[in-house]
Amino acid sequence: MQRLLIIFVFFPSFLLAQHSIKGVFSPKEDYNFAILYKVTPTISEYVSNAEIQGDGSFQFQLDSTYTKGIYRLVYAVPQEDYNFDIIYNGKEDVELTFNSETGVKFDSSLENKLLESYTNSMLMITNSIGNYFRDESKDKDTLALTKIFKTQKETQSNFEEASKGSIASNFIKANKPFIPKSSVDVKTYVQKLEKHYFDHVDFNNSVLQSSNFLTERMLNYVFGNGANSQDEIANYKKNINTLYQKINSSPDHIKKNLLSILWQQMADLNIESVANFIADTYLMDLAVSSNDQELLRALILYNDISIGKIAPDFEVETKEKDKTITKKLSQLNIAENYIVVFWSTTCSHCLDEIPQLQNFIKSVEKNKVKVVAIALEDESYNWKNLTYDYPEFIHIYGDGKWNNDIGNRYGVTATPSYFVLNAKKQIVAKPEDCDMLKEYFQDGN
Repeated sequence: MQRLLIIFVFFPSFLLAQHSIKGVFSPKEDYNFAILYKVTPTISEYVSNAEIQGDGSFQFQLDSTYTKGIYRLVYAVPQEDYNFDIIYNGKEDVELTFNSETGVKFDSSLENKLLESYTNSMLMITNSIGNYFRDESKDKDTLALTKIFKTQKETQSNFEEASKGSIASNFIKANKPFIPKSSVDVKTYVQKLEKHYFDHVDFNNSVLQSSNFLTERMLNYVFGNGANSQDEIANYKKNINTLYQKINSSPDHIKKNLLSILWQQMADLNIESVANFIADTYLMDLAVSSNDQELLRALILYNDISIGKIAPDFEVETKEKDKTITKKLSQLNIAENYIVVFWSTTCSHCLDEIPQLQNFIKSVEKNKVKVVAIALEDESYNWKNLTYDYPEFIHIYGDGKWNNDIGNRYGVTATPSYFVLNAKKQIVAKPEDCDMLKEYFQDGN
């Protein structure tokens, strides 16, 4: 009975503290928390959170219920931008240091150190190849390039052998580049790299699907392949079509996830034609087939407020012969251009920029520009008083603030937000602030 009691006393502590993931963030004052997730191809499962201590340290205890695989450590918001992946094989502790300038470095954990060493070794070789091709001397030693390729091949082979049976092996094999057998010219080398970029990437590999690897591989290809092309938009579309051919046999949720990330990247960079190309050609169908209504609405909304589209319509009140008349935005015929601005009396940036906007409007010739100012508010008292300061504007009270129908149809998530329309009410510009709006008109538009 005493032996059984001892077993039951110690078993819970064994269960609760099998291994750990710990480390140090620097500079320590830049970080407040760390959140750990277990990542699978379909979901990121919350594990735990830890407060960053005064010395920058943190620690997560992993009991035996936490299985081996890919874990993601989030250290700031937005979470999708500030994170890195960790391999946990269920057999060893993981210790690391993280610096905002240099990234993550693993101090213990054979798997993570092995992958880190592989990445650094291949990067050094890639840099050597780049330096060789950048050398403009006419009598370059072609044998030297052959030796570099030989070193690259041996390095890849050695790491593949050393990583057999490990989780890290999935990444090392997938990252294998095209390696010429002998010296080649730079044009041929680049063409071969692009052609064979995905040769060893298995988009159906669950380990790769659970990490950032496929996303990074995709983005590097789309934005890096033919980066110096004269027709940047056409080049992006070509790369995206090639990418889709490679992922076409993958499950729909993997395709949808990758293309959603790529679509968001294009949207964030304001490359609207490519973002809409992704949506129209591939992503819309995936959203429909998976009944992803949230994604579908986002794609449709983005397309509806893209440059060149007719602006979403809404009612405005104007004065004609001392009478207040209600019209649609599309029916206005009082200016060559219209500025639809979403603002708020509780927004400090708005209270700074709206007076600037008024001064700008006064400086341009009459009937050149008309401002339609939509105030997203929770209550109307302050707004009504402020409208008297801007008699040149057409004012609309946007009841409900962020739940306002007009704001939602324009995809407004921040104030102030500007949309410039031409006489036909087509969206011709979406300046980020009042200075960029003024530049648009000063450039002759």
